[in-house]
Amino acid sequence: MNKRITIIISIAIIALGAAFFFIRSLGDNTNDKQADQQPKNPSSGHENEEVQEPEAALDNIFNLAKQGKIPDSNIVVGETTTDAVQETFGEPDKTTDTDVGRFLNYPSHDIDVGTTDDIVSDMRSSQDQFTSFDFDTIKSYKKSDDTRYYQDEDYNQIILVYELSNNYVLKWVLPNPTGDFDNPDVDHISLSKKIGGDGVNGEKGDDSGDIGDEGMSLDEKIGQMIFSGVDGTEMTAETKNIIQKYHVGGIILFANNIESKTQTVNFLNEMKTANADNPYPLLLGVDEEGGSVTRMPDEIKSLPSSRSIGELNDPGMSFKIGTILGEQMKALGFNLDFAPVLDVNSNPDNPVIGDRSFGANPKIVTRLGIQTMKGIQNEGVISVIKHFPGHGDTSEDSHLELPKVDKSYEELSKLELVPFKKAISESADVSMVAHILLPKIDENYPASMSKKVITGILREDYDFDGVVITDDLTMGAITDHYNVAEAPVQTVKAGGDLLLVAHNPNLISTVFDKLKAAVEDGEISENRIDESVERITHLKAKYQLSDEKTSVPNPQSINEKVEAILQKTS
Repeated sequence: MNKRITIIISIAIIALGAAFFFIRSLGDNTNDKQADQQPKNPSSGHENEEVQEPEAALDNIFNLAKQGKIPDSNIVVGETTTDAVQETFGEPDKTTDTDVGRFLNYPSHDIDVGTTDDIVSDMRSSQDQFTSFDFDTIKSYKKSDDTRYYQDEDYNQIILVYELSNNYVLKWVLPNPTGDFDNPDVDHISLSKKIGGDGVNGEKGDDSGDIGDEGMSLDEKIGQMIFSGVDGTEMTAETKNIIQKYHVGGIILFANNIESKTQTVNFLNEMKTANADNPYPLLLGVDEEGGSVTRMPDEIKSLPSSRSIGELNDPGMSFKIGTILGEQMKALGFNLDFAPVLDVNSNPDNPVIGDRSFGANPKIVTRLGIQTMKGIQNEGVISVIKHFPGHGDTSEDSHLELPKVDKSYEELSKLELVPFKKAISESADVSMVAHILLPKIDENYPASMSKKVITGILREDYDFDGVVITDDLTMGAITDHYNVAEAPVQTVKAGGDLLLVAHNPNLISTVFDKLKAAVEDGEISENRIDESVERITHLKAKYQLSDEKTSVPNPQSINEKVEAILQKTS
């Protein structure tokens, strides 16, 4: 009996010991996991310090970045030499030569250092103190000055850009948010500064976007606000006059301006040559949506309609279509595409939108439209979302008549405005405003001329600081109801930036003279003009536009991509 009791007691002791060891090990593992989630600090001796709250940590990062520094590093971007970097970190594991200098890679420190002329010009870090932040935290802490996208076979990234004092630029690089993964963690940060007047990492500096009060004449400023159509298929004295005398900011081509790939490339190159003395390159745009609205010459295949894409409802496919549109634009020498259409085609009797829309479901239009926009942007081409605040529930064609939509702001917010609001939050660069009368919002002017729509809704409610362009001011919706010379003045007073005068080039001088007179008479302040010109020139700088000539392309590879899309939609 005593022997049995002894055995039972021994088993109990062993069990208690095992339980104690298990509980202690579990606690150690939990502590290890918690420690892994905290930002790593390369400097030791701070174990007893409290972990900073996210806002305080970001305050510290941004404040140091203004001095060219990142936390826990003695390197100063723009000052520290290559030799000093190697004294700190030793020989790099790898070096990579680029067009602007050399990158020194230190994976054991989670740091890459870019140098230009033996001075640190870019410091990138994937340390835990940066990657512990997520997309929502960064965006809610401080609105970025710019948002860029990058995608190749290995990466699909969004880049939040912050322009700081002393010419420093801080970038937060993250995986591009998707529907299933909409709040990714930071991949790395980059702190850079221009060295010797050249752009860092191949990016153009922002100086080209600064207009300055004395940098441009009033004539040049007004010219930048006009987006002109032209006649013919080759350079004429009239077109050269539009470019050189009126300093227009952009030119749009239509089907009657395009005969072949060679002719189109040569025509655009001639325009670039005519604009050579202007420090601001031309915006060269075209309506290329695919389907029924295509301007491609016969040698380049056109994509299917947005409706057929909407029926597939594949965001990845829509992004690919956007990249193909961007490739087509660049191949011919265009740098801007008036696409995608974000109108929700809620009215089946709509005579102007129809299959140009991704469909009648606002969620599908939003999802596919934004991915198409991002695909175009990814190719370095400017995307224009259209037709704000929504042309899908109209029964008239605004090319011929002024449509009226008898909906309240609240009603529009539940349907028509949904894709535009989301696209703006996803970094749309340019929004085209439609010639639609919304009497419950503004009974006097169509959206394209309405301060309540452009400034009130687009600028103030949706926080859009990109470029606002009108739909064509020579359309019947305007010419039959308003004075073509007065409409541009009203648009600028309402907050518009670019005035699209797509047909009848003879009207360019009229629009120019009327707008200039409005400024000289005090009807429009020059400061108001400067606001628009700054947005336009900033857009041109952001996309690094130039008047460099384009070579005639071989479109075979692009056509093969289009053919693959056509097979999936047939």
